[in-house]
Amino acid sequence: MARLFHWLFPHPLLTILLTIVWTILQNGISAGMLVFGLILGTIIPRLTAAFWPERPGGFRVGKMISYTLLVMWDILVANIQVAWIVLTVSNAKLKPAWITVPLDLRKPEAITLLAGTITLTPGTVSADVSESGYYLLVHVLHTDDPAAEVDAIKNRYEARLKEIFV
Repeated sequence: MARLFHWLFPHPLLTILLTIVWTILQNGISAGMLVFGLILGTIIPRLTAAFWPERPGGFRVGKMISYTLLVMWDILVANIQVAWIVLTVSNAKLKPAWITVPLDLRKPEAITLLAGTITLTPGTVSADVSESGYYLLVHVLHTDDPAAEVDAIKNRYEARLKEIFV
């Protein structure tokens, strides 16, 4: 029975997500649209399962929720900080920097989430991941201490992502 379930739903969370997204895109909830969304949510992951050689495992949903709230807060605060920099710091005094963040993360999903988090936060952009996957290249709009930026990324985001993706 479990084998049939895993064959039918190779990525159960993706099935749920696709069903919800389909229902939202229809601008109304009806039984027919919910069933059709469930059918799409079942067929699409099944058809693409061959392209997912390894299923992500060891994901802590509760910690992901708190991480999401933290990132949303950081985006709000960073918007204010970037607005302040733009309004008060002249171009001559602006100190942009390229920093290299050494990564302890090894799961591609976690590295992708870290890079996305950095890019979503105003004032920083993740530009590249090293070929080995051990370093992330990040551009910072304005910093007096690049080492402190690296520490902030590692302590604020990477440490939490290591707890989410076990």
